This record gives sequence, C-alpha cells and structure tokens, in this order.
Amino acid sequence: MLKHIVMWRLAESAEGRSKAENAQWMKEHLEALVGVVPELLSAEVGINVCESEMAYDAVLVSTFESKEALDAYKIHPAHKTVSDYCKKVRLSRVVCDYWI
Repeated sequence: MLKHIVMWRLAESAEGRSKAENAQWMKEHLEALVGVVPELLSAEVGINVCESEMAYDAVLVSTFESKEALDAYKIHPAHKTVSDYCKKVRLSRVVCDYWI
C-alpha cells in the first residue's frame, strides 16, 4: 500500500475566496474523489488549526494499492480538475509518498 501525503500553504485570498474558504473547498472536492477515481482507496484532508509560521494550511493523506495506481490518479480527469484549482490558490506545496 502506498501512502501519498501533500501539504499546501494557501494564499490569503484567491479565486474570489478566503484562505479558509479555499481550504474547505479543497477538503470537500479532494475527499469527494473517493469512489470517482477507482485507484484512490482513501482520502482525508485536514485543515490546520496550529498557529505557527512553520505550519501548512491543509494536508491530504491518501492511499493507493501501487505506484501505478497513484500515477493513474494523477492523470484522472476528475483529479486534474481539482488539482488545477489547488494550483491557483496555493503559495507552495510539499509531498511525501511512502510504502505502508
């Protein structure tokens, strides 16, 4: 099983929404991909509550059966639509993939 973790720092406002609204949008839309993208086994998005300059604003924790499944998820049209929005509202992004 492959764990895929992504963290974002978000702009204070973007695409007509506040940082908090964009974080919530991302949570709803990324979690909704479960059952739509067959390769995505699970997805949980957390919205940061820690007040620290080191903190990121949102995190995605998702699981896949294999590297090939993760690769298929990345190019799935439903994921690409959500990902394109995330790119517009983020300041930065980090990722970590590991086997469990």
